[in-house]
Amino acid sequence: MGAYILRRLLLMIPTIVGIMAISFAVAQFAPGGPVEQVISDLTGQNGGDRLSGGGGDLTAQQSFSEDSGSKYRGSQGLDPDFIAKLEKQFGFDKPPLERFGLMMWNYIRFDFGESFYSNTRVVDQIIDRLPISISLGVWILLFSYIISVPLGITKAVKDGSAFDVWTSGVIIVGYAVPSFLFAIMLIVVFAGGSFYSWFPQRGLVSDNFADLTLWGKIVDYAWHLTLPLLALSLSAFATTTLLTKNSFIEEIRKQYVVTARAKGLAERKVLYGHVFRNAMLIIIAGFPAAFISAFFTGSLMIEYIFSLDGLGRLGYNAIVKRDYPVVFATLFIFSLMGLVVGLISDLIYTWVDPRIDFDRRDV
Repeated sequence: MGAYILRRLLLMIPTIVGIMAISFAVAQFAPGGPVEQVISDLTGQNGGDRLSGGGGDLTAQQSFSEDSGSKYRGSQGLDPDFIAKLEKQFGFDKPPLERFGLMMWNYIRFDFGESFYSNTRVVDQIIDRLPISISLGVWILLFSYIISVPLGITKAVKDGSAFDVWTSGVIIVGYAVPSFLFAIMLIVVFAGGSFYSWFPQRGLVSDNFADLTLWGKIVDYAWHLTLPLLALSLSAFATTTLLTKNSFIEEIRKQYVVTARAKGLAERKVLYGHVFRNAMLIIIAGFPAAFISAFFTGSLMIEYIFSLDGLGRLGYNAIVKRDYPVVFATLFIFSLMGLVVGLISDLIYTWVDPRIDFDRRDV
């Protein structure tokens, strides 16, 4: 197992480099980069507000030449020296390969640089938003597995019963409702929209959180998380529950289960002593995707609706603004998290089913 873990860790290096290289190459050809956005602002939209703190009044560098000969669209009428200053400010004065190599060298040391627009360190922005993403991601994963796995097992045992039919109906209807629509409905009904004001509309904690007692902080934290977690739980519950049910049904019909029952083993012993290990392998296999989804893609709309500044919202805003240091830093972190969680899933495989031995297979 030690050799397998070492191989997996070593394979993470070219995998991360490949992911970053492809994303970096795509960014080079994507229109509307940071330099072009600033040029667009200066030539008639926002007056260069995005350059606050970026080296003085750059609008004064404009000239009225007919054509600057720049490679950037919309740069006619701007001094070439001014364009060169913009490129240097955003780091585009170096060749792409040199910029990529420098970026990867910094990322290996977890030095993500500064944001193009906020003039703050990217790592500080990520750390500030981690509590919200961790709160949403960890709790929804826990609730999903703690509730959905036993429910899926029960549905498999009672396959075709009235309980199985009506719970499947509820789950399918819940899955069909988009999480953001359900979130809006929760706000309208329970957060002061039109009916009740039982829960807050935004934020992770109250303004007076620091003054509360320990128990008061716990209650306030749970109070703010209730509606976002309810909105996120629909699709997570449906996927995990139905996956667990189908996996258990497939295992229950196999010959070894019939043999175990013929030997007189209790049903609980058959389910959790024999079937559980084999049936849970497919659930564990889906854990990395569920983990990353809960931390980023699954919570993006919920973060916007409930005004929660998590990593999902940070990454999305960075993509819209072409804030490449933030974009690539969040991509690097999520890719690394996905690879690490994938390795942890493989280790859980061996714990659930000791018959699995990764040392005997090629990676």
